[in-house]
Amino acid sequence: MADARTRSAQAALMATADDTEQAFYEALQQGDVDRLMSVWAEDEEVACVHPNGPRLVGPGAIRAGFETVLSNGGMAITPVSTRRMETATCAVHHVLEKVQAITSEGLQTAYVLATNVFVRSELGWRMVAHHASPGQADQMLEMVEAGPVLH
Repeated sequence: MADARTRSAQAALMATADDTEQAFYEALQQGDVDRLMSVWAEDEEVACVHPNGPRLVGPGAIRAGFETVLSNGGMAITPVSTRRMETATCAVHHVLEKVQAITSEGLQTAYVLATNVFVRSELGWRMVAHHASPGQADQMLEMVEAGPVLH
């Protein structure tokens, strides 16, 4: 019964795909793998690709990947802009992430292009995919083509 209450509380905290995404980035910033994994759907087909990394499938592989990424603590990662496509049960967010790290050469900034996919379930919105690719600073300025008028 306690497990059901905990899941219900998590679902309430992730009432929207935006809530889930915010919890994901906060967990990355804090280096909290347990919290990070709580945003993922409980499905063996969930998938994650880190920049220049292999496809990780299933919660165990995803956890191991994030444990490696966060082995030195939290990340200075900030979603800079997000484009959203959502339905009642699925959301796809295209995110430009700004990542900063202090290296021997001082503060370094990198950009990552990520796609986060969420589904709505009885447990609230959960992540089912995170795919990240290296980006470039000039991608801060989005190129948007005017599409044809549909109606």
